[in-house]
Amino acid sequence: MPRRRTALADHGPAGSRRRSVRLAAVALGWLAVMTIPLPATTAEIPAIAARQRAEKKSFTDAEIIDGFFKTAFGAEYHLAGRVDRIRKYSGPVRVYADGRRADRKAQLTKVVGDIGARIRNLDIAMTDSDGDANVRVKLVRDRDLYHTISQAYGSERAREIKTSLDPQCLSGFRKNEAFEIEHSDVILTVDNGDFVFLDCAYEELLQSLGPINDTSSVPWTMFNDNVSMGYFDVYDQYILNLLYDPRVKPGMTLAEVKAVLPDVLTDVRAWVKKTNNLAE
Repeated sequence: MPRRRTALADHGPAGSRRRSVRLAAVALGWLAVMTIPLPATTAEIPAIAARQRAEKKSFTDAEIIDGFFKTAFGAEYHLAGRVDRIRKYSGPVRVYADGRRADRKAQLTKVVGDIGARIRNLDIAMTDSDGDANVRVKLVRDRDLYHTISQAYGSERAREIKTSLDPQCLSGFRKNEAFEIEHSDVILTVDNGDFVFLDCAYEELLQSLGPINDTSSVPWTMFNDNVSMGYFDVYDQYILNLLYDPRVKPGMTLAEVKAVLPDVLTDVRAWVKKTNNLAE
């Protein structure tokens, strides 16, 4: 079985995949018109360039909304708290990289910059201070991944995660009573090659911002264990821009989001079209 990226909902720390899994954090406790260029590190990798050439970029409203609801509600791996409400940051997001690999830190900085440029209403940037960060990215060797997960979640939970998910990277967040994300943790392995690192970095960082639920029924999203991207694709830009529109608020129910979504989607379409120079 391939290893995955994983996300954890309402955890203590992180979620992952590649396989990748996300843990959604424990409530109250403890994740001029111009085209924006991709980070050079992604454009130069053949596996990513091939995916960019084949990428589907035109979607119906129904296709976008379907993916948004399936990823913004629910949780791939649920530890505590309700998962039937919108979860997101309500203020600036600052990312701290904890690790020794300068090359991976440089790639992570480009990933964060790319995410910030493509999500209109999200203020996200790197910080050099762990104390100023609300997203902590731990960069570890693959052989140290299980030990790192054990430190974050405890040995019993770590065994459960390893047995059921066998992650290669992980992310998760904790939220408050208002469903505002307060802190996210991301664990990335640094020694499995550029493609795996970038694929995990994009997915785990994006899921740590709120869309923590994986789905196997949407073929265009990186939040699908069968899909590997390595860059911030157009479809997922729709999902994140819908989530971070000010009219979509933390704590909203599915019915409440449906009421505002038509107007939000119109504005998000214009933004994604502009930033990606789309013809549609």
